[in-house]
Amino acid sequence: MKRCLIVVDYQNDFVTGTLGFPEAVALEDGIVQKIQAYREAGDEVMFTFDTHTQEYLLSREGRRLPVPHCIGGTEGHKLYGAVGDQVSEDDWCFIKYTFGSDALYDFLRQNKFLSIELVGVVTNICVISNAVLARTAQPETDVYVDASCCASNDPALGEKALDVMESLHIDVLNRKEKTDG
Repeated sequence: MKRCLIVVDYQNDFVTGTLGFPEAVALEDGIVQKIQAYREAGDEVMFTFDTHTQEYLLSREGRRLPVPHCIGGTEGHKLYGAVGDQVSEDDWCFIKYTFGSDALYDFLRQNKFLSIELVGVVTNICVISNAVLARTAQPETDVYVDASCCASNDPALGEKALDVMESLHIDVLNRKEKTDG
């Protein structure tokens, strides 16, 4: 049985584009190293793609976050930098129109893994949503989130999301120790 790495939404618009932030840029090397390690071990690597249309601003999400991003077919929709160079034709790529991927959930329900690990952005939105779906799809499988390969544009919310994931029995790896004020 194989392990599975899911790279969540490491797309240009979330790294250096309309919703980009410096902490996301800093993840690139760590995510590339993880992808390479999974490949060398013969394990699965998957990618999710946040995907919107030109009518994004008319959507529920667009009314609440009025910043067009990850519009299908644009540079902002593509995977960022060296992570994008890692995609193989054998990889599963899941287009998703909201925070969590229903197609990823369905796939995980049908294909069991020894463990599932998630990395990417944004910790408190899409990473947590897909980690919960993975936990739900495979309740007896170890699910991990590597905090050193995840980031949020709101560090406080990112930390809270890691807390919530831990409470849901999702193991958070490489988490920085909390310091008091």
